[in-house]
Amino acid sequence: MSPREKAMLLVGCESLVSKDSLTVYVPGAAGYTKSFPQYGIPSTVMADGPVGVRIFPIKVDGKRHYCTCFPSSTLLASTWDTQLVETQAGAMGEEAAVYDVDVILTPGINIMRNPLCGRNFEYFSEDPVLSGLMGAAMVNGVQSRGIGTSLKHFVANNQQVNKLNNDSRIPVKALREIYLKGFEIAVKESHPGAVMSSYNKVNGKYVNNSYRLLTQVLRNEWGFDGLVMTDWFATGRKYGDPAHAIASGNDLIMPGSSGSVDDIVKAVSKGIILEEDIKRSAANVLKGIISSRIYQGFLRKQRENGI
Repeated sequence: MSPREKAMLLVGCESLVSKDSLTVYVPGAAGYTKSFPQYGIPSTVMADGPVGVRIFPIKVDGKRHYCTCFPSSTLLASTWDTQLVETQAGAMGEEAAVYDVDVILTPGINIMRNPLCGRNFEYFSEDPVLSGLMGAAMVNGVQSRGIGTSLKHFVANNQQVNKLNNDSRIPVKALREIYLKGFEIAVKESHPGAVMSSYNKVNGKYVNNSYRLLTQVLRNEWGFDGLVMTDWFATGRKYGDPAHAIASGNDLIMPGSSGSVDDIVKAVSKGIILEEDIKRSAANVLKGIISSRIYQGFLRKQRENGI
């Protein structure tokens, strides 16, 4: 792949213009990775999903179907029943497969710190241990059906008001014991395919630009070896630099723009970030694509055709 193609791999697909066999359009899906038919790399489909696969009404076998709204994460946590969560998550994974979704952007395990947070219904609890164990059960249930997950929002994304500019000022002890603990438990107990970095800053630095959080803590300390993606529109010249996000350990910029690709290409040419950073993130993106439902289906078709 050329340097620009590698950069394009690290940025979500801005628009689905390709109609090749490796591109699937799902109405209402949150975003896509870019396909490269010349290399046999398909586009993967991501849909929101803390309370079920979030898409528009879709036709399957000529019939109109609607996505299911499952019980909220908060209600699930109140049962203290991880097996129940895993069962519901399995049903969500099966629905995602029917609707050609490869990754459900779930679970959300942020701490319920502020009762006015508009997304509290997507989160489990104010307790990090309960949140972590419930999140792990959700990941295990969805991924048991061959569908990927994205554990979110890493980390300290505890309010909706001004979330793109919010700076969560948290002492190290509280950060470790409360805000990071749930993520640590979920990562170690379930091995999610992806983790989503949050919009906010933590102690003055945007999370998607934090080498300390994304590489030293998440990868080196906890052993996470999957894909790290941004929250939607969380990078840019105003919020968090895309090139520095890649250098910090954030592999995929979502939902994607040509401007982010240009920023990454220019940063490499100027020596601001290293070619090794691009290769590392590209490998993580490709690993996620190779494990996806659409790629496995592509391989089966090749085998059936004797290729």
